[in-house]
Amino acid sequence: MKIGLIGAGRLGICLALLINEAGYEVLASDVRDDYVNDLQNKKCGTTEPHVQEFLERSRNIEFTTDNDRVIRECDVIFTLVATPSLEDGSYDVNAVWKVVDDFKAASDVLTGKSLIVGCTTNPGDCDLFQEQLASYGVDVYYNPEFIAQGSIIKDLRHADMVLIGGNGHHAGLLEEIYEKIQDGFKEPSIHFMSTRAAELTKIAVNCFLTTKISYANQVGQVMIKDGMDDEVDKVLNAIGSDDRIGTKYLGFGFGFGGPCFPRDNRAFAAYSEQVGVQNCIGETTDSFNDEHTDFLRDYYLNKNKEELPFCFKYLTYKPGIDIFVESRPHDLAVALLDEGYKVLCMDDTCKDQWDKRIEFTPAPIEKVCWIDL
Repeated sequence: MKIGLIGAGRLGICLALLINEAGYEVLASDVRDDYVNDLQNKKCGTTEPHVQEFLERSRNIEFTTDNDRVIRECDVIFTLVATPSLEDGSYDVNAVWKVVDDFKAASDVLTGKSLIVGCTTNPGDCDLFQEQLASYGVDVYYNPEFIAQGSIIKDLRHADMVLIGGNGHHAGLLEEIYEKIQDGFKEPSIHFMSTRAAELTKIAVNCFLTTKISYANQVGQVMIKDGMDDEVDKVLNAIGSDDRIGTKYLGFGFGFGGPCFPRDNRAFAAYSEQVGVQNCIGETTDSFNDEHTDFLRDYYLNKNKEELPFCFKYLTYKPGIDIFVESRPHDLAVALLDEGYKVLCMDDTCKDQWDKRIEFTPAPIEKVCWIDL
């Protein structure tokens, strides 16, 4: 069976290559001509680990800019198009609606096909997509990926959870695909539910993680204020050793940022408000995350008795990644600059997006105060 994918961006190309590696023929589309040409020639400029390696050894995978061809030639079509945030925190799903329109334009061949929505959507969106496509004989599923930027292929192959919203004749195939994608480390925990419940689950998972991150940072703040700076990690490791809690995302650091966590927090708040529930936990977590930068500024100012330049190891939202969205390290750097201090960084990734006052240095040639989170 040939599997289709519309939207072969940073996540989409990883999923397409893994489905192909699992033994399926794949046809993937993207709107960028140059990007598609490079993929056809087995070249990909992404910094995601292992993508080039999987692309070079791929077989029976093709790339195109023609969504209509993907829809006509494939029975199961994933879509991972962009869904940016709106002002109220909800997701703009216009790009998914464009895919739905592409399906409707191929009305003569749709019976028995499935559309698998993998990008983040608002609870209830997939019900609307299904309403539009039901009369054409198309099943709509919601199947988001739980991954981190910089380790997408690894995370897809070691999935803690696979979430499949919807009920149709390709549900078993989706389960089979994800079982084959795993590298044998363990079988994924697969959860079936309605599309609306799955859409809520996706953003709710990330909201729990932002709460956990903020909790760990609050514990760290209390310990620092009480003079126990050197034991923060010990305490958090002890807390995380309890099976009910776990150590993942339970470390003292800059706070949460990047393209997923902050947006999902706001999207959950928007949905909560829509159904008449005040999202007190999310509001508190967001506020604390913002205020944590001020705490770190004061902490490092107090630590820097010699008034040395501050030096960061990276300014992207997390180390080893070329994404700058909602970077908390950069927020802290700007806060220190505004206090009149010189700020250096040893990694020039995304340098064009830095505050112009920050200086790049491969290695500091002067004594500095390290930002060592």
